[in-house]
Amino acid sequence: MLSRIVVLMFDDETVVAWRAMPYRAAVVAAGGGEIGSAESLLGDEAEDIFHGIVVKRAGRALEIPAVRIKKITTRHVVTDLSDAEVEALPAYREEHWFHLGWGGLFRKHPEWDETSKT
Repeated sequence: MLSRIVVLMFDDETVVAWRAMPYRAAVVAAGGGEIGSAESLLGDEAEDIFHGIVVKRAGRALEIPAVRIKKITTRHVVTDLSDAEVEALPAYREEHWFHLGWGGLFRKHPEWDETSKT
């Protein structure tokens, strides 16, 4: 039931693709409370792989994996995180990142290289 409620949040807003996520969009938890603001996209643009986002909360940069993001609209990023899970979010840890437009960053793990593609 909770997942259905999460998906219905901000139903009057236009859903957008991960690459079109608005800079500093409000990021909300499953209960509707604001987690913080979206500061960066995490992904691989060339492969069209969305890894997640960096959210700014109380001056800290935290990482939310893509699997926990249920909807991105023109104004909000909706997650399925409970309040307890929000408090346990890991700090953002920079790896190999590439700047994109409004401030988004695309991740390349150090262990990923062009020769290892199958």
